[in-house]
Amino acid sequence: MNRVDERRFDEKRPVKITRNFTIYAEGSVLIEIGNTKVICTASIDDKVPPFLKGAGQGWITSEYGMLPGSTQTRKQRDSSRGKVDGRSIEIQRLIGRALRSIVDLKALGERTIWIDCDVIQADGGTRTASITGAFIALVDAINKLDNTIGFEKYPIRDYVAAISVGVMKDEEILDLCYEEDSNAQVDMNIVMTEEGQFVEIQGTGEERPFSRDEMNTLLELGEKGIRELIKEQKNALGEGCKRIGEL
Repeated sequence: MNRVDERRFDEKRPVKITRNFTIYAEGSVLIEIGNTKVICTASIDDKVPPFLKGAGQGWITSEYGMLPGSTQTRKQRDSSRGKVDGRSIEIQRLIGRALRSIVDLKALGERTIWIDCDVIQADGGTRTASITGAFIALVDAINKLDNTIGFEKYPIRDYVAAISVGVMKDEEILDLCYEEDSNAQVDMNIVMTEEGQFVEIQGTGEERPFSRDEMNTLLELGEKGIRELIKEQKNALGEGCKRIGEL
């Protein structure tokens, strides 16, 4: 099968990561995966939600949105509609879960880290790009805090990244662009840590059911892509990696 952009079936799109993309948030990243571009910021608040007051632990939460001009036809702002659409709520919860999975919330202390992911251009994989980029923004924010207070136990235990896989014309492929995603027979998003543990698997038979063998192939493809993305994260962070997974 010839893919839209002539990639191999197991080839992810080009990745570009720009750290410190904005000047106010403690961590900020522009992540570009193919033609998908997302600004991810991490902001620290020295308090926790009411349900965690006095619990001796922190929290990580996320908001996600797509700018009106990010898609081929203008997307109406949530503020104009008067509510956040269901897709955005689902994705921001996914981002929050993904990042909490690799953070020791007790080591973080009673503070909240807000992760904001704003899609400025969408060409498939916006949720997976958001998770991958938000991790870098989170590390930068934690490192700035570490430089100020000196964590006795560093809160980030592992890397996390996400990628899409799917079946198109009965072939398994990695990292779907929008055209591929909209025509896929099977669509799956995978969130995984560097240790090889899965945080979330979202798989759907769009045009037909899929077999266990196909699922296993998709998981293997996803693992390959995520390990490549984690290498991109490490390259972008440089010295910022040194305390991740510290015992």
